[in-house]
Amino acid sequence: MAPSASPATATTVHTPVTANATKFKHPLDPLTADEINAVSLAIRLYTTANTPIKAVRFITCTLVPPPKKAVLAALGIPLTPGGQPEAPTPIVRKAESDFLDVVNGGTFNAILSFEDGTWNVDTCELVGEGSEPQISPEELAFCEHVVRRDATVQALAKEVGVLPEQIYADGWAIGYDDRFPKHTRLQQAFVFARYSEHENLYAHPLDFVVVIDSLAEKVVQIDFPPTYKRAKDGSAELSVSSTVPCPLSEDSFTESKRERIPPPVKSYDFLPDLLQADPTHKPRDDIKPLHVLQPEGVSFKMDGNVLEWQKWKMHVGFSHREGLALSTITYNDDGEIRPIMYRLSLAEMVVPYGAPEFPHPRKFAFDSGEYGMGTMANELSLGCDCLGQIHYLPGTYITHSGTPFIIKNAICIHEEDAGVLWKHTDYRPGGRHQTVRSRRLVVSMVCTLANYEYIWNYMFYQDGNIELEIRLTGILQVYVAGQDEPNPYGTTIAPNINAHNHQHLFSVRVDPMVDGLYNSVVESDIVPLSAPTGSKENFAGNGFVVKDRVLKSQVQDGARDFDWARERRWRITNGARTHEASGKAASYAIMMKGGVLPLMAHTDSWVARRASFAHKTLWVVRDKEGVDGSRMWPSGKYVPQTREEPEDSVGKWVKDGNGSIENEDIVLYLTVGTTHIPRPEDWPVMPVEHVNLLFKPNNFFTKNPSMDVPGTNDPMSKPAFNGANGPNGTNGACCSH
Repeated sequence: MAPSASPATATTVHTPVTANATKFKHPLDPLTADEINAVSLAIRLYTTANTPIKAVRFITCTLVPPPKKAVLAALGIPLTPGGQPEAPTPIVRKAESDFLDVVNGGTFNAILSFEDGTWNVDTCELVGEGSEPQISPEELAFCEHVVRRDATVQALAKEVGVLPEQIYADGWAIGYDDRFPKHTRLQQAFVFARYSEHENLYAHPLDFVVVIDSLAEKVVQIDFPPTYKRAKDGSAELSVSSTVPCPLSEDSFTESKRERIPPPVKSYDFLPDLLQADPTHKPRDDIKPLHVLQPEGVSFKMDGNVLEWQKWKMHVGFSHREGLALSTITYNDDGEIRPIMYRLSLAEMVVPYGAPEFPHPRKFAFDSGEYGMGTMANELSLGCDCLGQIHYLPGTYITHSGTPFIIKNAICIHEEDAGVLWKHTDYRPGGRHQTVRSRRLVVSMVCTLANYEYIWNYMFYQDGNIELEIRLTGILQVYVAGQDEPNPYGTTIAPNINAHNHQHLFSVRVDPMVDGLYNSVVESDIVPLSAPTGSKENFAGNGFVVKDRVLKSQVQDGARDFDWARERRWRITNGARTHEASGKAASYAIMMKGGVLPLMAHTDSWVARRASFAHKTLWVVRDKEGVDGSRMWPSGKYVPQTREEPEDSVGKWVKDGNGSIENEDIVLYLTVGTTHIPRPEDWPVMPVEHVNLLFKPNNFFTKNPSMDVPGTNDPMSKPAFNGANGPNGTNGACCSH
């Protein structure tokens, strides 16, 4: 019997189908557990009555968002600066589901509406060949069972000293492999040994990669990567003459011209109880407790999924694919409710690895489109993942059977001290000073994608800044290395353990509504004055200017590169509102310099053809709302097993000749990330690496909007060493003097 496929992060299987009523406080509230049950039941009834489908495997079920104008009207948010909100119109609750025909094959997409107290199927269509919905947590879990029970895998493992019960496997999307038919739903599996319960299995990689058919539940291919040896001239020489994939008709091991490599047996554990077995491990004992206390409670309020803090207000949503998504973000500017963003979320990401020998080039995971950040979300632990006084929101997604999984604490909301907000001291004798500390609101989620963890922190500040901080941690994806084997495309991080070079590229989707729905993007280059030193215009040679250009045409201007030499930056603007002094349009600047990176793969490579978003730093397209919502997914709606750039992707959208992007309802896709050259210090668990993206008001406020934040003189702060300093610091000064 197959093991339970319940993902480790899910906490509750919600089964009742009794509640048909659909009530929501906010038009963008995610589908509830009862709604998911009701939607899946409606699809079963429909397929039984109207199709030859005999068995259904549900993969996704999510809200179809109402039209933007209807949502803004319902919330009383105007479309233009100083305008009146449109009159509310009835909002019909809609849902969308992808499911598989288990018997005959094929993927179907259904859209449903909730009317007259019942969910009804509006459309149910077969998705085109080669389009696969994301791989479910249950499929990923079952992949390991398929690999472990396979007789050939068992025999290969036995040859290197691994017993069947010690075989473990991480299921991945196949990446790209045109040796297989497009219609076969595939996974590749990276295989490891686990010698004791809960130990770090990644310390024991095996030397082959398995491919399974997810629907047939069987192994269909086993690939052996070739190995390297040191040539006479000192270079690394591959055991085969080519990186071209071996035909399926050939034996991969024979063709690889290599020897078997047993997995390393040394343990590299991270769990405290297992580390106790290591005589060299001694936990630090000089760390004193650090508590986050809010004796008067938190400063934010919750009404269902609507969050208010200071002058900010937003909707906190969850979906199987994006995970955490923030919508209808507004700021109360001295009584005027000013819209800033309609929706902010991660739309896609790709992790391409840099080793060219097959099958390693198949390793480029689209962690959002192929697996889903929501389905991979952790249940967060109080006092561990979040400190202080915490409010949690759940996340819910569908299982194969049509019942929901509930992740009880999927989203964490809390406040943090963020250092000094602003400060000035009049240095003159008798001068005074003022220090104001910054508080920030953090809305966060943590996702585990097999070996890797991603921490998503959306942070809101009292000066109007919005920051997305992505933290990367977890365990490196590794492969076994032979004794003294050269490693030209990675780092040997521990004896016989190879971690390949790779990149993490994120596509952050920004649906702006800066002072209204109709926005533009201004590109600014900062350049030296063209007049030479010694000239009458630039005698000292120090002059530089800002050159602004409005991006107007989707075709000509919709795909933009960062320019380091020109300190290029972009602003989302609303030309209908200008600053009283500068005369410039109200805007939010995009500060992304620290996260800009090029895609290292060739532009015609497997990964580049599928991940067109990675070619450019900024994409700007005119939004188009259809029956299934807005333009959302930069690498297409259906990502697993694509072989070329999908038609519904950002690289195709910008070629739409009818698209003006000036003073329009636009959507931006921002590409940020990091290039990871592994190091031994990343092993066995990687310290967090940071990628930051900041949205900063520019000519949006009359002046510093945080001037009304009071200074604090924290009575809980005290000298560290028995009164060695004065009662309020070295000179006895307080925060305001």
